[in-house]
Amino acid sequence: MTQQRLTTVAAEATATNGSRPPRPEGFIDFISEALYWEKYYNFPDIGYEWNNGQLEEIPPADYAKYMMYIWFLDALRGSLCVEPIARIIGLKMGFRMALPTKTTIRRPDLGVVLNSNPIPLGDHDPIYRGIFDICIESLSDGSQTEIDRDAIIKREEYAAAGVQEYYLLDERGIETQFYRLVRRGVYEPLPRVNGIVRSQVLPSFQFRVADLYEKPTRLQMLDDPVYNGFASPFYDAERRRAEQAEARAEQYAALLKAAGLLEEATA
Repeated sequence: MTQQRLTTVAAEATATNGSRPPRPEGFIDFISEALYWEKYYNFPDIGYEWNNGQLEEIPPADYAKYMMYIWFLDALRGSLCVEPIARIIGLKMGFRMALPTKTTIRRPDLGVVLNSNPIPLGDHDPIYRGIFDICIESLSDGSQTEIDRDAIIKREEYAAAGVQEYYLLDERGIETQFYRLVRRGVYEPLPRVNGIVRSQVLPSFQFRVADLYEKPTRLQMLDDPVYNGFASPFYDAERRRAEQAEARAEQYAALLKAAGLLEEATA
């Protein structure tokens, strides 16, 4: 991104806190945080984030973005199946960041909370009360404002809040980047060794950046040294679950047959 564009974005962020252009007539310009939690956090059909008094609509994703997201999520789940040191949450769960210059409520596409995080993620929490250890965003690219929000504004917010790693997935292959926190407020890209990125928050999680676009299958990942450390145990666990479910179904059918109920149920 050019220096001129960075300067323009900085000016826009100062004037609007990184929000969208002015809303249609009749839209309330300022929304209190209390009103956001009460009315807009669970607003039907439309997802909203809250940026220092202004609502920012969460744009919808397309199929290509979704498939990249799913592949990445599957790889991440596989890693945590082998080394369950954290919890993953999607579903646009919000978390609050009280920053030096403003307060925002963001809802990343994926959040990771380490088991060692001082604020655990509860089974039934609708809001995360702490700071995510990793935030993953699938880039919204419908406008330059949306791109800048994910690539610049959220990156700065997450760094200032102390999010340890920030992953930005861009299906177009332009803005894709993976950051680590070197000190509060400062990110630097995670190293890429032969095209492979390894998390410093989740020691067993690594991936080949090119695979975000090629999306190898689980079977292909079994024979890949980048993934077989967690892909094979994850695949084995999935297969065992399927086999156990099939065995339970067969056992239940046998019990019904022994009781003379199976023929009646299928008659």
